[in-house]
Amino acid sequence: MTIQDMETLYDYDNWANNRLFQEFSRLTPEQFTQPVAGNAGSVRDTMVHVLSAKWGWLSRCGGQERGPALRPADYPTVESLREAYSQVEGYARAFLSKLQVDDLARPVEFANPQGEKRSMLLGELMQHAANHAVHHRGQVALLLRWLGHTPDDFDILFYYAERHGVSAW
Repeated sequence: MTIQDMETLYDYDNWANNRLFQEFSRLTPEQFTQPVAGNAGSVRDTMVHVLSAKWGWLSRCGGQERGPALRPADYPTVESLREAYSQVEGYARAFLSKLQVDDLARPVEFANPQGEKRSMLLGELMQHAANHAVHHRGQVALLLRWLGHTPDDFDILFYYAERHGVSAW
């Protein structure tokens, strides 16, 4: 993976998350925080997990320090979460802008949730930080449907089509 590939992956991640935030603006405050189903239970809680994980991996790789995992209760509204998301997106862009191609192959040591030491390449961890949200965006789309909303398509195919000014279908 090149730095340009990494930037494209982060562009897609940002594009897809922004599409979801557009749908979140149609939710009532109660729907945003309502436990529905799934691992995190609510739209807000799932997206806070996505944001916390992205920032956590960025921090482990040498980017802006996150500190403890983010707590859903600290983001009571769509706007408060959107502001935090924009801030972390800025941290990611600043970090990516300083990367050199050799950095992608640099080992990064970190501890897993059980406290065990692990090591992976920075490029792989940064790729995971952006790609991790794909799974959870699918979960959020299902939660939105259960709440009576229909989110737009946010698959990478639609990102590329929009980027190239063509129709995906």
